[in-house]
Amino acid sequence: MVVTGTEAKLKKETLREIYWIMLLARRLDERAWVLHRQGKIAFHISGIGHEAAQVGAAFALRRGHDWVLPYYRDLAMTLALGLTAREFALGLMGKKGEPSSGGRQMPSHWSLRRANVVSHSSPVATQTSHAAGIGLAIKMRGDDAVVLTSVGEGSTSQGEWYEGVNWAAVHRLPVIFFVENNRFAISVPQEHQMAVENAADKAAGLGLPGVTVDGLDPLQVYQAVAAAAARARAGEGPTLVEARVFRMTPHSSDDDDRTYRTREDVEAMKARDPLGSFREFLRSQSVLSAEVVAEMEAQAKQQVEQAVAFAEAAPYPEVSEAAHPVYVEDVHHA
Repeated sequence: MVVTGTEAKLKKETLREIYWIMLLARRLDERAWVLHRQGKIAFHISGIGHEAAQVGAAFALRRGHDWVLPYYRDLAMTLALGLTAREFALGLMGKKGEPSSGGRQMPSHWSLRRANVVSHSSPVATQTSHAAGIGLAIKMRGDDAVVLTSVGEGSTSQGEWYEGVNWAAVHRLPVIFFVENNRFAISVPQEHQMAVENAADKAAGLGLPGVTVDGLDPLQVYQAVAAAAARARAGEGPTLVEARVFRMTPHSSDDDDRTYRTREDVEAMKARDPLGSFREFLRSQSVLSAEVVAEMEAQAKQQVEQAVAFAEAAPYPEVSEAAHPVYVEDVHHA
């Protein structure tokens, strides 16, 4: 099923907050590319073009109550769930105190315990199985929480993804499988790695609803994820929500996307930039003014500058901390 209408009715303050997080994510992401080119960080993987889908999905959840297992592009989603700009910058530089791993993990392997955000590993789609397990625990406890886990469309070709989705469908678990389809699994276009038009079409063979939405519109995504969350809380089982987005950057700072897509293709994507489109929509609805947009830009610039300065001044973890808290210490057996 393809959702085409925007029916979400949100307060003006909420709409401004959605735009603010999209803007902050974009400016942090852009600065990360600059830091990499300056040799100040070793690696960056970007979410530019995905922000609308990620923030729309996050706002459809009960943030801090529901569980989220994101994937590496989900900067905007994780900011919407409570990650700070400083914490993101600490993670980029592998500095002490960053919340995902204390500086031990690659950047953008998100974890935020206070917000029920669970870290994933570098092999793609493994978080799908973890989400199904958390969904089973929620069902066994009788809680009203739901789980959202996100992947790129290339991950839907992985065995772990099928196993997790199948398990959730069989046991009617409260899980939302969120696919951010940017048309390229690193360098492989969608038509070379799946024989269906939409990733959501795969849901039919696994026994759960599949919905495709315009991931450039945060309100369409909000509506679809909110409906999926309502189904899950009502005991009706999981939903697959596919958000069609654009990846406006190379796969990562180690990738050269000129080898597999044209500059014309990239420029066409940039012409439909979700940040600019949503800004103009909000201005047309008298939610944002030119003055408020300028104020937000200045605030975002300030937060980015302060976050980077804070992270640059922060210490690296001590070598003695490398194995802690990977292994439990002082365990006493009866």
